[in-house]
Amino acid sequence: MSVRVRFAPSPTGYLHVGGLRTALYNYLFAKHHNGKMILRIEDTDRSRFVENATENLISMLEWAGIIVDESPTKGGEFGPYIQSQRTNIYLEHIHILLNNGKAYYAFDTAEELDAMREKLQAGNQGDYRYDRMNMKNSITLGMDKAIELINAGIPYVIRMLVPDNEEIIFKDIIRGEVKISSNEVDDQILIKSDGFPTYHLAHLVDDHLMGITHVIRGEEWLPSTPKHCILYKAFGWEQPEFAHLPLLLNKDKTKLSKRTGSVAVEDFREKYIKDAFINFVALLGWNPTGDREIYDFQELIDLFNLEKVNKAGAVFDLQKLDWFNFQYLQKLSPEEMGKMLNEELLKIEKTGYDLNWLNKVAYALRERVHFISEIPNYAPYFFNDEIEYEQDYLEKHWNADKKNIILPLVFELEKCKDFTHDELHSTTKKYCEENGIKMKEVIHPLRLMITGKSIGAGMFETMELIGREKCISRMKKFLEKE
Repeated sequence: MSVRVRFAPSPTGYLHVGGLRTALYNYLFAKHHNGKMILRIEDTDRSRFVENATENLISMLEWAGIIVDESPTKGGEFGPYIQSQRTNIYLEHIHILLNNGKAYYAFDTAEELDAMREKLQAGNQGDYRYDRMNMKNSITLGMDKAIELINAGIPYVIRMLVPDNEEIIFKDIIRGEVKISSNEVDDQILIKSDGFPTYHLAHLVDDHLMGITHVIRGEEWLPSTPKHCILYKAFGWEQPEFAHLPLLLNKDKTKLSKRTGSVAVEDFREKYIKDAFINFVALLGWNPTGDREIYDFQELIDLFNLEKVNKAGAVFDLQKLDWFNFQYLQKLSPEEMGKMLNEELLKIEKTGYDLNWLNKVAYALRERVHFISEIPNYAPYFFNDEIEYEQDYLEKHWNADKKNIILPLVFELEKCKDFTHDELHSTTKKYCEENGIKMKEVIHPLRLMITGKSIGAGMFETMELIGREKCISRMKKFLEKE
């Protein structure tokens, strides 16, 4: 049996990181088994539809390296892949259920449903399931009366008829066997009063017709799965295998949501190296070996195994994500880093830098930042001639005695034939040895005069990158002022 999976988001705005993980796991599973992945847009809830959301979803998936086999834009033999274009298919299938006595019409108003809930609540009847035998529907009214109401234009929905006293059993790849009594399952609405199907009917019909073999989705759909098992049985269809992924949590173990910070993939796209972000997301609830955390994309495909996905919620730890970004930053070539640094400088309207020089600056600072975007603020002395001095650093490493030590060194450095790391280092070392001075006694004053900062890349490497003219000018200007 060829594996076929699907990612079926609603076009309600941005792609949530939880949605990306679901898509990623589907993709890894499909590719691991040489199967196919389908993108289907579930837009039957028209009240939540957002213009251009589908295009954004596809763009974010492609950025993440998730290239689907069938979709609204690619097409495929099982299309259309947008649910609002499949309404007739759902209506055909709802009539199969109606004709088989597996579904029924219901004409209850919102007020009548509220009254039913209040009555059940007063009787402490727990979950307030639809009380089909005491409400206004084709079971209590009879089909002739139901047809009469429909012809008269009375609004109605169509509900599934849940059988009484049956045990529903299904296997979840991640959670094992799940059992529940049908008496705990509500008569779910399948067709809304606007004529559009609910998720429960539409996704199930689509999954069957599109040959989906494995439904890999979020844990929030686990309580609805018994309803779907009933529907598969009502249609006489074999149900797919299920795998419900653990929730994504904040560090305080609350559910990850936009109320607690950014959760849109496009926001992370702006800040993080793509491969670092995908590696991080892939390990939110799964790790193939447990002895390491850095995997390239092909390794994720080769090693992916749903049975190793955890049941417990996965903590979305931004500090851990920053760590991943740092690890991947070290893997980039100087050219890749320089290109990224140039893009960051353009954002703050700093232009005209030599790209080869930017490559060297970014590479020199790679172990001191988590993000290339931090470099302009971390090391402004590369891009600004006006130096701001850290006051604590100034007070700790400068006094009148230091001036007497440093001034002669400045003249020695100015005479260097090649203003390179090696020559600057050897000149300074020679000066210190001849004058009985420890290197650290001059390194800090040099860093202070040239950068104003207490930390940075190696001092002589920094001086080479800043260049002779600027270094000597900054040191002399500092000495004249002090």
